[in-house]
Amino acid sequence: MQYLLVIFPEQRAVIIDGTEQGMTNELIELEEGTHTATLKGPSDFAPEMREFILRRTSELNPKEIQFEKL
Repeated sequence: MQYLLVIFPEQRAVIIDGTEQGMTNELIELEEGTHTATLKGPSDFAPEMREFILRRTSELNPKEIQFEKL
């Protein structure tokens, strides 16, 4: 498994590849590969969606992506 950390100032559900997979600021386990992420809730964040590649991560060294609060 690979690990992702989605950083956002508030707790929100994280949508990965169209499916709710976890929460912001908490580790999310995913398969290796290319994925897309967005947040659930009000559209008060940017960018609208992020594409990322998940490879060579660990619980102590997850891939980090960030959404900004508007």
